[in-house]
Amino acid sequence: AGSRAGEDMRTEISTAAAFVTRLLRAAGGVGEEQLRCFRECLQEAMHEHYKHHWFPLVPSKGSGYRCIRINHKMDPLIGKAAGMIGLSHERLFQLLPSELTLWVDPFEVSYRIGEDGSICVLYESPQPGGKVAKQLESRTSCKEEWRIGRSSPSKSYNMMTVSS
Repeated sequence: AGSRAGEDMRTEISTAAAFVTRLLRAAGGVGEEQLRCFRECLQEAMHEHYKHHWFPLVPSKGSGYRCIRINHKMDPLIGKAAGMIGLSHERLFQLLPSELTLWVDPFEVSYRIGEDGSICVLYESPQPGGKVAKQLESRTSCKEEWRIGRSSPSKSYNMMTVSS
């Protein structure tokens, strides 16, 4: 199941990498070619890191291992990808939120900016086998809140798109 599990995490990883790339793009000062390279490097690093820690049958298993975190320390996966395009950790701290948590789990990618921010879902898909994904009513789905500064997002799409 190892290689198949690896194949199954592409959507989640590309969603997460696209989100971090969008945060960098929004901050400005990073060229499109650098951003493209950053996104590819980050996806590759995540794929390598998660390879043996992806459990579609038990999506929460290994969640801490897959969590991407910036909290006065730069997440090593983001740091590695940024290094590939010549961005220092100091520069990253200027460009990205000082506190960001990104959970990359089978069937769901979500994030929180700040320690007390609401948890926002970037991507979710139903789990195979008839199990209903965990109820989201208790959590705010605020895919676009960081960008438009209000918490009434459009619910007309399931997944973030990134324009290249």
